[in-house]
Amino acid sequence: MSTSAPVRANTGPLDDPERARQMREAEELLFTGPKRDGFAKALFRGEFRSASLFPYPALPERERARVDTAVEEVRNFADAHIDAAAIDRNADIPREVIDGLAKLGVLGMTAPVSFGGLGFSQSGYCRIMEVIGGHCASTAVFVNAHQSIGIRALVLFGTPEQQARWLPGLTRGEKLGAFALTEPEAGSDAGNVQTQAVPDADGRGYRLSGSKRYITNGAIADVLTVMARTPDGHGGSKVTAFLVTPDMPGFEVVEARMPKCGIRGTATAKLAFHDMPVPVENILGPVGKGLKVALTVLDFGRVTFGASCTGVAKACLEAASRHAQRRQQFGRPLADLELIKKKIAYLAATAYALEATTYETAALIDLGADDYMLETAILKVFATEMLWQGVYETMQVFGGQGYFTDEPYERWMRDARINTIGEGANEVLKAFIALVGMRDVGEGFKTTLDGLKSPVRFVPTLLKFSGERFLRMARSVPMPTASPELVPAASALGRRVSRFAWAVERVLVRHREAVLELQYVQERIADATIALVSSACTLARLDAAIAAGRATRAERAAGDLYLRMASRRFDQALRDLDRNDDRAVTVAAEAAFATFAQR
Repeated sequence: MSTSAPVRANTGPLDDPERARQMREAEELLFTGPKRDGFAKALFRGEFRSASLFPYPALPERERARVDTAVEEVRNFADAHIDAAAIDRNADIPREVIDGLAKLGVLGMTAPVSFGGLGFSQSGYCRIMEVIGGHCASTAVFVNAHQSIGIRALVLFGTPEQQARWLPGLTRGEKLGAFALTEPEAGSDAGNVQTQAVPDADGRGYRLSGSKRYITNGAIADVLTVMARTPDGHGGSKVTAFLVTPDMPGFEVVEARMPKCGIRGTATAKLAFHDMPVPVENILGPVGKGLKVALTVLDFGRVTFGASCTGVAKACLEAASRHAQRRQQFGRPLADLELIKKKIAYLAATAYALEATTYETAALIDLGADDYMLETAILKVFATEMLWQGVYETMQVFGGQGYFTDEPYERWMRDARINTIGEGANEVLKAFIALVGMRDVGEGFKTTLDGLKSPVRFVPTLLKFSGERFLRMARSVPMPTASPELVPAASALGRRVSRFAWAVERVLVRHREAVLELQYVQERIADATIALVSSACTLARLDAAIAAGRATRAERAAGDLYLRMASRRFDQALRDLDRNDDRAVTVAAEAAFATFAQR
């Protein structure tokens, strides 16, 4: 992997025993974190780890020139050779496009130089994906499947022999990669993989049987990372990752190109494995640790999701702004109308915040942070939801013109829809953000309650707990902004960090273990977390630009507006913890279920 890095100054009762075991396996992976928590997890305790985000990251000089050159080359290639409308219409990315991207090094951009890659950092790679995403979503998803999750698994977990065998061809684009996790019963629920890999009697290999669906590049890939269950030696099974090639006996492409709403150019396949022999040397990572492989790789994929969404968000802003100034209605340009200004302002603010959050998250990876799984989940949810609303606003600015297929905007809408579903549905990720974030706080409460039950430990436990709460209430969370004009916004963010920690404590005290099932509550905690993290990233970016004297009027206005928008979303999320329609929502849903169950 690249050594280049950005520069900084500093669920309900489970009756099925096998399903219960699978859930425990997933929870063990998700909740066994690193020794030092990341920025987002610390927020749940009222801590603001400023060194994680401030100052805003920049590519080091040794990489910046290479990345700038690559960005320009990819942009020129996309303009000249990637016809997004034709790719969508024909449901195919032409081979000459793939070969052209390979020639530019895009298909091996983050792979080690020793295997023919360019060795770019995650931040440098995101700048390339931003360009591709803003030009053609199908091509961006193809590249993401090949490199962000296809090659990445091999780079992170492959043996030297596996890497030497497959990486050179993959980085040069002579071979294509894919990542095969999703099945009829396993999507966002990665732990529910049903494909089986049974060991041979001689111990020299496995027999793989099962099916996969919705696999990007599945029918055109030469090397696939396939997740399957292997015996754990105790009567159960765990997920293991295998490297599979389509020439293996028993490999079947059931459907090469599944028709779909958007990103039509991608080859989304349905695959089957019929007692397919796989040698032990094709096991990727340790046996039984396939979920770790999958979840680690998806962290990288979610960051490039953010980069691609940033590219589309910028394209939306430019297109809508130009049209609003040119289009005359009621004797004046659309740009004069306040409700159009509101849409343009939303696009500007969210594009600015998306870029800030994407590159802060990428920098965490480049700097070798111990923990960034919450940050990548937050980025994925934030980027995809902001873009979905942004595409809507863009189509509204264009009116009827935007609805027709001779314009790109309806395609942007169709392409953007998959983003909130792929690589973890946003609803699942919101529950993940809330539960993982609250876990350590909950464990602390449990320890305190246990201590209060002991006559010997009662007094010291009470004093320690009371002291910690007093300090949290009395202190203000410092913000390391260098720009005096941002002090009010920074102070407001600091106060919200403290309020958030109090809100998390109240939720845990009120609901205790029941919070594991309260998804209405989980969503609000996640929304508040996303608002805090995206605000902190936006503040860091704006602060760096102002301090360097390069903040434009548009950047200042966009950053300021986003901070205001996020503050309102945060406040609303916390208000809704106490004042909501949850009971009425549940009653209405269950009544609908009952109505249609009777027909």
